[in-house]
Amino acid sequence: MQFSVLISVYYKDNPQWLKEAIESVLNNTIKPTQIVLVVDGQISNELEQVLAQYKQILDILRLEKNSGLGIALQQGLLKCKYPLVARMDSDDISLPNRFELQLKEFENNPNLTIVGGYIQEFDSRTREFIAVRKVPLTNKEIKKYVKTRSPFNHPTVMFKKEDILKVGNYQTFYQMEDYYLWARLVKANYQMKNIPEILLNFRTDKNMFARRGGYKYFKSNREVSKQMLKMKIINYPCYLFNITVRFITQVLMPNNIRIIFYKKVLR
Repeated sequence: MQFSVLISVYYKDNPQWLKEAIESVLNNTIKPTQIVLVVDGQISNELEQVLAQYKQILDILRLEKNSGLGIALQQGLLKCKYPLVARMDSDDISLPNRFELQLKEFENNPNLTIVGGYIQEFDSRTREFIAVRKVPLTNKEIKKYVKTRSPFNHPTVMFKKEDILKVGNYQTFYQMEDYYLWARLVKANYQMKNIPEILLNFRTDKNMFARRGGYKYFKSNREVSKQMLKMKIINYPCYLFNITVRFITQVLMPNNIRIIFYKKVLR
């Protein structure tokens, strides 16, 4: 089966990590037919050097200015040529059998729209493995889980391009581009699945948990819950529960406590 891989890069990305991400795609047991790499605005000379090294295999789309992940993925998806598209972040490492496992799921069930899986978090400095982030597996479990939390590890997903476009493609939504997309897939009643396999190694550090806090991040989470309320995915009590928990953990909770909360409670 032919498929595309969609990656976005911007000026803050680490050149060595980008190189490792691309190599992990190329080292898969089944290689993609196309790798679309969206350059979200101006980037460093070091990042440009990495792109030059792989220019023969990358289908590069350049945006004039830094527009954010939502727009970058929206435009990048339109450039993807094949029915199936695998997402990949510029600092993560896909495991060698990732695409093989996902393609097998689509072959076994042509009605599937999206397939994701588990991620193995590792320390970006020491490279020590920290924890496995698990997600719900079945369509029924995903539709229940989406009411309170994102049901997919975004960098692991492979999906049908046609179905994503039908629900409106990626949209601008501060750090919630993926969650809002999953909610729209649930509303449209598409078939979804995660497999109980680690598909990707995911870099993490203290800054990641800091980014999951602050009023701006809370407002974005609150807006996703508002949209799910409008779509009747959740009811009003669930909406109140969501915004209360998020306000406590994302606005009131200090970052050092938030780190413990995410590691102990949200695994």
